[in-house]
Amino acid sequence: MSQENRNKSGIAFTAPHFKATEAGQKILEQGGTAIEAMVAAAAAIAVVYPHMNGLGGDGFWLISEPGKAPIGIDASGKAAQAATLDFYKSEGFDSIPTRGGKAALTMAGAVAGWQEALSISENWQSPLSLSNLLDDAIQLSRKGSQVTETYVAASNKVFDDLANMQGFSTFLKEGVSQVERVYKEGDNLMLPALSKTLERLVENGLDDFYHGEIAQELAKDLEASGSPIRLEDFHSYEAKQVRPLQVKTGAGTLYNLSAPTQGIASLLILALYDRLHTQAKTPADMAHLLIESTKQAFIARNQYVTDESRLTTDLEALLKNESLDDMLKNISLDSAQKWPYVAKHGDTIWMGACDSEGRMVSYIQSLYWEFGSGVVSPSTGIVWNNRGSSFSLEKGSLQELGPNLKPFHTLNPAFAELNDGRRMSYGTMGGEGQPQTQAALFSRYVYHNFPLDKAIREGRWLLGRTWGDVSHNLKIEEDFATDVTNDLIDRGHDLVVVDARSEMMGHAGSVVLLANGETVSATDPRSDGLALQNNEINAT
Repeated sequence: MSQENRNKSGIAFTAPHFKATEAGQKILEQGGTAIEAMVAAAAAIAVVYPHMNGLGGDGFWLISEPGKAPIGIDASGKAAQAATLDFYKSEGFDSIPTRGGKAALTMAGAVAGWQEALSISENWQSPLSLSNLLDDAIQLSRKGSQVTETYVAASNKVFDDLANMQGFSTFLKEGVSQVERVYKEGDNLMLPALSKTLERLVENGLDDFYHGEIAQELAKDLEASGSPIRLEDFHSYEAKQVRPLQVKTGAGTLYNLSAPTQGIASLLILALYDRLHTQAKTPADMAHLLIESTKQAFIARNQYVTDESRLTTDLEALLKNESLDDMLKNISLDSAQKWPYVAKHGDTIWMGACDSEGRMVSYIQSLYWEFGSGVVSPSTGIVWNNRGSSFSLEKGSLQELGPNLKPFHTLNPAFAELNDGRRMSYGTMGGEGQPQTQAALFSRYVYHNFPLDKAIREGRWLLGRTWGDVSHNLKIEEDFATDVTNDLIDRGHDLVVVDARSEMMGHAGSVVLLANGETVSATDPRSDGLALQNNEINAT
């Protein structure tokens, strides 16, 4: 449901599933921080959107406290110590499998990210109990939640590959045929094993995921699936605070995360468009210039982004004037650069929050592909990510697999501090589409003065491959195509028209805190999301 709401309490939350929004908003209304609200929503959305994200996946945070530089948290998983080229080649693999135990090769960082973020929140004010924060998720997993259309579509898509995977019956009904086993929209999905795991986290603390009984059970179940992950990989993992990348533009200062994410691409697109937007006299001009900026950003991203320890250049140097000037030479208002370059696959959720003190969060949580590796821990109900499948087994590759290294991530939560005093948390799911949707949302709202909900709702485009898709051309949603298709074809774009409000365009959202203390939030009609605020309840 597309929605834009305003109030003057400074409280706002948006997520691609309404149950997550409700969980986060409830914490805000109790006087909790934006971080506490985000943890509550992150746990809830792991239950109601298990095909998109979960405790067995990764997380990235951007946290902004008024008057201070934003803080980033990298809660992405590193490769297991046993995940070596020899391990896979001895098994006869030329590339890392995308599903199954051998695809489950990187640690899950999401829960460690919750823990690290809550340590920051505790410095702000007295914390709410973990029982309070995880209560909605526990109730939803124990009593069930209504299955959505996107869950049904994902289940049908992966059924042949995952139906017989270890523990995957967790996400299916009993029966023989696919028709019998896949949940229907509106069915009640209960996840009792996950409920017990969440309850144990409340009892023993989040650290139990890495150093307690949960870690032991996960390690045992993963080893049984064929994964190279062992208990010592749990013990050695920790999320870490990082300094975000930033770039100053004519509109303000934009922030995103550095390697191993594609945050640099998101910043490059907008840094380039900041210098071009006055040329955009028509919707086709705007789309064309953003698409051409995207091409330049992706070329740079593919050339440089890898595990932080392997970087050969300072990514912030790509945002300097000289670098941007060189890229601008390759962008023409009248013609399109030939494409494609190598595309990246991905899938995730994004959520945003603002609390009563003006503290804001931009957060992403992911399994990578739908249902990740497909391996579910029977002991815990946790489905494990397959992010490590984006490593390469090619010696000398920029993404060469190695123990304790992190693979390339499409995940990148965004934040901006605008010159007029607005502070903006925004983001989306969508793999290759994440930087493009961020750019469309931001540009429409900031440069072309669209209302926030319209900036998200309006038809979008996507260059390359995204969630649920494998082609590399330019896709234009039907409602936008009527205004721009002929013009873009004339400029040399290879494009196809897709359905309006297509899920392949991602689930975008944003929370904006205006200079006067008023908040604006919006969510994407392409999702099951909700943007919530409450004019009558004050945080105490």
